[in-house]
Order: sequence, then C-alpha cells, then structure tokens
Amino acid sequence: MERITISLDAELAAEFDRLIGERGYRNRSEAMRDLLRAHLEQLRQPQGGAGHCVANLSYVFNHHQRELAERLTALQHGQHDLTVATMHAHLDHENCLETVLLRGPTAAVRGFADALIAERGVRHGQLNLIDVELDSGAGHEHGYRPARGGHGHLHLKPKT
Repeated sequence: MERITISLDAELAAEFDRLIGERGYRNRSEAMRDLLRAHLEQLRQPQGGAGHCVANLSYVFNHHQRELAERLTALQHGQHDLTVATMHAHLDHENCLETVLLRGPTAAVRGFADALIAERGVRHGQLNLIDVELDSGAGHEHGYRPARGGHGHLHLKPKT
C-alpha cells in the first residue's frame, strides 16, 4: 500500500465527509480509493471496445407490451455466450425489472446492451460495465479450455 497526502479546502472536505457518512465508509481512505477507481474506470471506458468486461444491465419494461418479453428473451438466448444470469422482479401489475449479468468482449457486451435497451417498451436501461483482465493461466480467453496445472475455468480480474 502506498501512502499519499492531499489537501482540500474546508468546504470540499466537509462535503466529502458527508458523503463518507451517507455511504457508510469507515474512513476517508476507503472512500477515496472507491472514487478514484470509479473515475479511472470512467476514463478507460470511452477508449473503444477492446478488451473484456463484466457488466450488469438493468432495465424496466411493461410485460403487457405485445411480444416484448419474448423479444427480450430471444435477445438473451441469441447472446447466451455473454449472458451469465438474469433476475426478474415484478414491480407492479404491469412493470418488471430485469437485471442481466454479462461477461465477454467489451464491444459485444455494449452492443448487446444497446440492442436490448433500444427495444420498444424498455425503459430506464442502464449498463454498469467493469473492464477485466483475463487470467490466461486458468483458462482460455475464448471459452473453456483447461490449462495444464490450471483449474479449467476463466478468472476475470477487475482492472485497478
């Protein structure tokens, strides 16, 4: 662990301390690390779709809209290699919230998320994407392929 020192004006420090309290951090260092990671991830994201990621895609849709649920399911089946799991929750008599956990090439994950969010009837779509490094010792980046001495599955290590 490397130690750094920063100076903040009183107003910014007070606002930061309020944030720390609201979010339940134990200290300023934990909060600063999370803010820095989030900012670095945000800066890294627009640099194209190279690399791999894990992601959470959440969206709200009206399950009464004609054939929408079937179209969403078909999209997920069409990208079954990206889709890890889906959670479905009923919000009221008409609206559902779905969360889809994804992993794979960043460009493919973004393309899938954009296509799903663009479906007529999908509202409040949001993608939370995290770049990862592939551990080549555990598996093969294009699928399951046990490495000699490895455990036969892929490790995805978040960057930073």
